[in-house]
Amino acid sequence: MSRIDERFALLRKTNQRALIPYIAAGDPSPQWTVDIMHALVAAGADVLELGVPFSDPMADGPVIQQAGERAIEKGVGLRDVLTMVAQFRELDQQTPLVLMGYLNPIEQFGWDAFLARARLVGVDGLLLVDAPLEESLILAPQIKASGLQQIHLIAPTTTDDRIARMGAIAEGFVYYVSLRGVTGAGHVSALEAGPRIQLIKRHCGVPVGVGFGISDAESAVRVGEFADAVIIGSALVSRLANASDKQNAIEIAQAFLRPIKQALAAPSIPARIAV
Repeated sequence: MSRIDERFALLRKTNQRALIPYIAAGDPSPQWTVDIMHALVAAGADVLELGVPFSDPMADGPVIQQAGERAIEKGVGLRDVLTMVAQFRELDQQTPLVLMGYLNPIEQFGWDAFLARARLVGVDGLLLVDAPLEESLILAPQIKASGLQQIHLIAPTTTDDRIARMGAIAEGFVYYVSLRGVTGAGHVSALEAGPRIQLIKRHCGVPVGVGFGISDAESAVRVGEFADAVIIGSALVSRLANASDKQNAIEIAQAFLRPIKQALAAPSIPARIAV
């Protein structure tokens, strides 16, 4: 069983939702990234999503685009991100870790070399923003054979047929993009997303995480009423951008994440919607 599967199984036993923070590798500083990752785990992160900087991040809003640009300006590329993962694993062998990024850097690295290295350093999952279902069907056997899990994105506009086809190959969890648009845009509506999550759960036999539009404990709790995982990116990345030094970045990360984890763990949150 993978680290991702183990973590969700453990959370399911106590009716807990996974909290998955996203940070951009190398921002605000490449030297701080690993320490921020450890700080997020200490503050309650159940799974980490680490963004790979890319020059054309078409699904990302201004906050994450700018974070990626800053990381690229500092020379951070895919090899550096994999080194960060290896350094993180020196102290943490338990926390599941997903790389979020685009196909081009992997193509440049070489698929075989990348998958071998990613598995060796301790990556658990891949979220490839620009790999549609048709391409994922081609990539899936290779990714699965490497021991990694591909995390699929489902949008509000994804058809029932495509959701069912994704469900046939889904592993780890699926990421429901709760809003039309880029990261950091708007606020998620539980009334709109709830029924959609029920539909996805009927087709996919893995947990469903919800991202986009979640920025605080209140919105996280609303999403936690129907989702298996709450994914937060832009709200955290924007705060880290203002860090004055590594210790300040650690404090910012923990001060932001800890109350969200506490709210999600509160016994007052009802059980997830049964499907």
